[in-house]
Amino acid sequence: MNVLITGAAGYLGRQLVANLLKTTAHRIIAADIRDESPFEAHENLSYVKLDVRSNEAVQIFKDYHVQTVVHLASIVTPGKKSNREFEYSVDVLGTKNILQACISADVKRIIVSSSGAAYGYYHDNAPWLKETDPIRGNKAFAYSYHKRLVEEILEDFRIQFPQLEQTIFRIGTILGDQVKNQITNLFEQKYLIGIAGSDSPFVFIWDQDVVRCFASAIDSEKTGIYNLAGDGALTVQELGILLNKRVIKIPAPVVSKALFVLKRLNLTQYGEEQVDFLRYRPVLSNEKLKEAFGFIPEKTSLEVFEYYMRSRWKQMDLQMN
Repeated sequence: MNVLITGAAGYLGRQLVANLLKTTAHRIIAADIRDESPFEAHENLSYVKLDVRSNEAVQIFKDYHVQTVVHLASIVTPGKKSNREFEYSVDVLGTKNILQACISADVKRIIVSSSGAAYGYYHDNAPWLKETDPIRGNKAFAYSYHKRLVEEILEDFRIQFPQLEQTIFRIGTILGDQVKNQITNLFEQKYLIGIAGSDSPFVFIWDQDVVRCFASAIDSEKTGIYNLAGDGALTVQELGILLNKRVIKIPAPVVSKALFVLKRLNLTQYGEEQVDFLRYRPVLSNEKLKEAFGFIPEKTSLEVFEYYMRSRWKQMDLQMN
């Protein structure tokens, strides 16, 4: 099978490419916006430079006789020079362009990395969100809102072009050896900040479980939408115990006002909307993933977090020595 992966030079992309080259005989076309390939040469690997917004996608898909596309390209952690318009063009317009290229090139299947953030950060979210619950990604959060818009586009394509099979994974908070993002930054502060009156639960998924799940989706005949998360959830208080750090619960209005002022003084990139990000975190049920798709994550949310902590301790020991 000829499998093209967008965002192949990213954190998950590199690991997925390595996994597929090691465990399958598929022809892998690693596509990314970088000029040079970050991969070692392999007889089953080709690297192509591709901007997901470009009209070159159709020709690339045709030239390589692509049968399956794994669409990972997305802006998870924007750079300092990023802006909302650029992020929208990549996340939303880029995905639409890739879908249109799939149709034009007669691609059989597309596998998309969505996010639990697509459900949004709302006080009335179900305690355990299922795939049948509405996606209401908040406009205040670019990543969340864009994932919502992407899924709405995917739904339109399922209706208009049923010949293109779709598998969509709404991924929980990914942790692994090298993950560094807005979430892990919270865990590395002297204190853990929580919002008074909220448990701020987190569901985690091991990066290697994500890779294995996407690899299995390439060969699976099953399609559909699946939450991709480990079993269970951890509250901010439980995280504090595991990290041996004090949890400070602050009333929401206090945090909101402080962030409002700090952002306008250019002392933080985060505004008052972060209050909802902290207190109304979507908690993903993985029941459908296990029962309908047939994938069992190796690590629970607790085991993933413990693994993350051990990895961080090892890295700090190496830095000190």
